Amino acid sequence: MDVATRQDGDIQVVVIDGDWRLGTPVPEADAILSNGEASGAVAVDARSLGEWDTSLLVFLLDLVETVEADGGTLDLDALPEDVQRLLTMARAVPERDAEHDKPPENWVEAIGQGALDLWSGTTHFVQFTGEVAASAGRVLTGRSEMRWRDFWWVLQNSSASALAIVTLIAFLVGLILSFLGAVVLRRFGADYYVSYLISYGMLRELGALMTAIIMAGRTGAAFAAELGSMKISEEIDALKTLGLSPIDVLVLPRVAAIFIALPLLTIYADLVGIFGGWVVAVQMLDVTTPQFFAGLTAPVTLADAALGVFKGTVYGAIVGLTGCLRGMRTGSDAAAVGDAATSAVVTGITLIVLANAIIDWMAALLDI
Repeated sequence: MDVATRQDGDIQVVVIDGDWRLGTPVPEADAILSNGEASGAVAVDARSLGEWDTSLLVFLLDLVETVEADGGTLDLDALPEDVQRLLTMARAVPERDAEHDKPPENWVEAIGQGALDLWSGTTHFVQFTGEVAASAGRVLTGRSEMRWRDFWWVLQNSSASALAIVTLIAFLVGLILSFLGAVVLRRFGADYYVSYLISYGMLRELGALMTAIIMAGRTGAAFAAELGSMKISEEIDALKTLGLSPIDVLVLPRVAAIFIALPLLTIYADLVGIFGGWVVAVQMLDVTTPQFFAGLTAPVTLADAALGVFKGTVYGAIVGLTGCLRGMRTGSDAAAVGDAATSAVVTGITLIVLANAIIDWMAALLDI
């Protein structure tokens, strides 16, 4: 490659000569121009141009920016048409500096930004929930593209594969409740009532709550990571190109599976937690097995157990929706998948606790 300049009246002509190949250092425009200035008219002469590749475009872009920065004019009409078209395309989308999040300057701005983020997140969640509900409606009418094989695979992974961790946590929660009852009730000589505490705590509250938190960290994060990886690798875009709905193919099987699995795991966690409480009650409080199970049914009714299962159903929908939403909204950088998984866990647990408070409040109003 070779670049030279000549003066043609008031016009400074940049003569491009030879073959331009990658691997050869590209000349700098300000070093080529006379006196390093391009404040006047500049033209390009490419009549002796041989073979070329993108190295030529790199030089021409540098030349254009240099001339425009000095307030001059550049004539590119002598370039081959292919080069002109590529140069036009390269300049059509200007480079943009990456936007960095700036910390709020004062507390008013921080509150306002937080409110806007909360509103944006809420609208996205509601919209996504509506899309999933519409997809479920298509399943009921036989117009969905959901693959049932994926549904059964996710259901197994979200239920049977999670039994080990659910068993461990539920058993330990039952032990903790029973230990707590042993410490408090023994002071009043009411050891017998420890079964009341265990049955009410596990069936109505902790069985569903602890299971949902486990699944948010285990399955919700997995959903976000899987869908986030698919988005980065453009698999989701490929589905859209094929005319398939990502909601039907990817999201609905996961949401439906965890929606069904979590209530079943809640029932299982209730039984394991009660068993853990029975172990402590019999070994430490001198409560016999008949006394324990006789007192187990005294403080709670079928409505209390049903309320716990209902909570598990709501928590299942929350875990599935938050995990899939964060996965579908994953960014494109290297840390995006990790951020999506973290956000799915945090958002899921926050909404689970919020839903628990709302359901308890409504149950108190309805005297359930």
